[in-house]
Amino acid sequence: MEWVKFIEFISELPVIDTELLLVGVLDPASVKVQISRWKKAGKLIQLKRGVYVLAEIYRKSAVYEPYIASLLKKPSYISLEKALEYHNLIPEGVTVYTSVTPKRQAKFTSKIGIFLYRHIKAGLFWGYESVTVNKQAAFIARPEKALLDLVYLNNIKVSPEYFQELRLQNTQKINQNRLFEYAEKFKKPGILTAAKVIKEYIQSYREEEKLL
Repeated sequence: MEWVKFIEFISELPVIDTELLLVGVLDPASVKVQISRWKKAGKLIQLKRGVYVLAEIYRKSAVYEPYIASLLKKPSYISLEKALEYHNLIPEGVTVYTSVTPKRQAKFTSKIGIFLYRHIKAGLFWGYESVTVNKQAAFIARPEKALLDLVYLNNIKVSPEYFQELRLQNTQKINQNRLFEYAEKFKKPGILTAAKVIKEYIQSYREEEKLL
């Protein structure tokens, strides 16, 4: 297959899955050889085995990284600091796209970004929503679940000082009723305690805002 024809065939696809691409192809081995050559030439960027994106110069639309994160390992959703950044609950940009999954932990590094997957029990795999950008759907934790996932997976002993160091902001986006609903679903006393500390921090944060 020539590069020009390949581009015409997949130009609208944000991600190229070679398994789907090779369905019905008469000579899949030759196509695999071409893909390997295009990768070495920098025309394709490998995300993981069999999954690629076009180099930026050839793309018709921008790649939405959270979509990539949701695609590389299924099921999964973005959580922890990256989700907090998405909801503008912390001021710093986070370079690693951390997701949670009931499957094994994994890490994929490419020119597109670093995608890290943390294992969570299947019974705790909830509390996320679908977000679509450029027709690319991603799954991202709600603010309350992102905070509780952070505490749970990192085994954090929470305190108001911890959230000050985290620079937790825009706390009006945190639904306190949902926060406690989610905390109870963890069935962990420490997580319920964390929810209470978060509530205290929110109240303190709002009092400080009034004084400014």
